Amino acid sequence: MKNVSYIFAILTVLGLGAAPAANAANGNGQSTTDYDRQMDIVNHSDEAIVSFYASNVGNSSWGPDLLGDYVLDPGDSTPLDLDDGTGYCRFDFKTVMDDGTTVIRRDVDVCTVASYTID
Repeated sequence: MKNVSYIFAILTVLGLGAAPAANAANGNGQSTTDYDRQMDIVNHSDEAIVSFYASNVGNSSWGPDLLGDYVLDPGDSTPLDLDDGTGYCRFDFKTVMDDGTTVIRRDVDVCTVASYTID
């Protein structure tokens, strides 16, 4: 048992013993530095997208409109960076169409999905 404690102490000093704890520290099972949170928003609907909001699943309110003044016309797409600095990979999306229709999709893993399509 003494040898196991000694080996763990050496690994901790080298930074190897703490790695699993660091990867799980953000509460959603994803390391804050291991994943790209860039994704394309694709409009395959017949209406323009006038607003797009994203909120990590740990947040109870929507963030700012990520499109700003930009309107995503039918057939168009745009890249968005969804890295909000929290380390979360799972986000809820709220899309507002030109006719006022709102589409909400919950729990999208932006660390593994390269695009999000509105049909």
